[in-house]
Amino acid sequence: MRPLLPLFISLALSFPASATISESHGYAQFGTLKYPAKFTHFDWVNADAPKGGTLRVMAFGTFDTLNPYTFKGTSPVSTPNFLQYGVNELNETLMVGTGQYAPSGDEPTSSYGLIAQSVEYSEDRSWVVFNLRPEARFHDGTPITAYDVAFSYRLLLKEGHPQYRTSLQEVARVDVLGPQRVRFVFKRSGNPLLILRLGELPVLPQHYWQGRDFKATTFEPPLGSGPYRITQVQPGRQLVFERVKNWWGQNLPVNRGKYNFDRVEVEFYRDSDVAFEAFKAGEFDIYIEHQAKNWANGYNFPAVLRGDVIKAQIAHQIPTQTQGLFMNTRRSAFAQDKVREAMGLMFDFEWTNRTLFNGAYQRATSFYPNSEFSASGLPIGQEWLLLSPYRDQLPAALFSQPYSLPRTDGRGIPRETLRRALGLLAEAGWKLDGQRLLNSAGQSLRFEILLVNPNLERILQPYVENLASIGVDAHLRTVDRAQYKQRLDQFDFDMILMTLDQTLSPGLEQWQYFHSSQATVKGSKNYAGVASPVVDRLLEALLGAHSRDEQLAAGRALDRVLLWQHYMIPNWYLNYHRLAYRNRFAFVTTPPYTLGLSAWWMKASEKAQ
Repeated sequence: MRPLLPLFISLALSFPASATISESHGYAQFGTLKYPAKFTHFDWVNADAPKGGTLRVMAFGTFDTLNPYTFKGTSPVSTPNFLQYGVNELNETLMVGTGQYAPSGDEPTSSYGLIAQSVEYSEDRSWVVFNLRPEARFHDGTPITAYDVAFSYRLLLKEGHPQYRTSLQEVARVDVLGPQRVRFVFKRSGNPLLILRLGELPVLPQHYWQGRDFKATTFEPPLGSGPYRITQVQPGRQLVFERVKNWWGQNLPVNRGKYNFDRVEVEFYRDSDVAFEAFKAGEFDIYIEHQAKNWANGYNFPAVLRGDVIKAQIAHQIPTQTQGLFMNTRRSAFAQDKVREAMGLMFDFEWTNRTLFNGAYQRATSFYPNSEFSASGLPIGQEWLLLSPYRDQLPAALFSQPYSLPRTDGRGIPRETLRRALGLLAEAGWKLDGQRLLNSAGQSLRFEILLVNPNLERILQPYVENLASIGVDAHLRTVDRAQYKQRLDQFDFDMILMTLDQTLSPGLEQWQYFHSSQATVKGSKNYAGVASPVVDRLLEALLGAHSRDEQLAAGRALDRVLLWQHYMIPNWYLNYHRLAYRNRFAFVTTPPYTLGLSAWWMKASEKAQ
């Protein structure tokens, strides 16, 4: 017998009043869906791709749990590039196409049914109903039902990572309307993005997790529902995934042509140099390159010259990660924006790019690089209307001049920039006394740049030396991943080099990054400690946008305010993929919004070997 649901989950049968109810095989936040109801597969896959073979890949770092949904521990899915391989320990979601789990690849803000075969929603977007597929199953054969959806919502809200409390905060209640029908009622109407985010909700098996400690770390693979299951675990070192035979979702339009390998072996490396040498030796099949120097100089080994390894540089339209040196405004050293601005002036990107990166990168001048949401020029139109009520709370220059970063000739910071930085520091109360910057209490301006990747030391040491030239006592500290995560979760740092994932449709993750409510939540991603009423209002406008134009205006206004408050020293970005792979694989094309490794397959001649 199905266990009773918690009291707060209603079994109501009537819908909230709404003028029009829409039902569809998918959902577009704005505009219309690209693929019709009877579509058979995405355009960028081979619907008849052969199955079979073993894919060998690597991951940077390590893992100490196989539960990706909790605050405690580091799961494989949180290591760099892991999701791009098309295998993971995540449970299937209600819909697919947005988020990082399995992007559709050629649409920015649309999703299609996965566990849910259709979605119903009100004209005012005050509620949504997901109609589940009767054939959806967990790996033990148990049907996936609305009870599991409601259980997942409650469990993630109560015991999951804090990010779920943020992403689910706009839900007022969940109504189970039947075994295959579940409704989410929202706290407010006019919330089109929330439907997309609820579609990304992983559905966990109630019968598996009841009686287990959800918050505990575990090396026992939890019960899943996706195309692969974990069959072998070497804690912290290796995972082996095997394709689920007769998987319930294999013939769905969103899955046809994908998940083609019978077996995927993942080796974990803590040192990128060791990993690259292993790739050269043939230990694994794909290497996603993150070091410009290695990309320029490291691929002259015999396998590349013979054509056994293909080196590919593939352009994309994916909003790149926000990457920069984030300053913790909770610390007195960075509480003043003038100090933060001065710190930014001392970063010589042009020298770094020329000397260390072989000129490979572009300078980021936005929190949303390679994206339509990047602010440029002066605020106009809807963006100006959003910003103008806050003139007295924003720098006057924000309205009169475009945001820009100082440029050098790549051979050092000019004296004019040094004088400007010292002037800003003087206005903030820091005066140069000999070789040191001192405040009125005689204290030095001293801080630590916390790192987890030792390869960053050679990149940031010149920045430390630039700071020393104006009397700032900065130093680098590299720690292991466990200590790094603990210190980040407790906001125990001065400055960090951090990346924030961005999407084609910015939404609740921006709340996690920048809303004042997250500044004191341990484990949140508001690393800079942003606590600005203006930012909060712009986040509300972003989440409440009713059209793409409104969303773009709010996103650009948010970007502009964050830039002018100098919470981060923007780094650099690429607008193309860099990867090398063994000449054993085939694929149709690389879509604009994802790398699409999940649609690769093994050549017949290679499977026969």
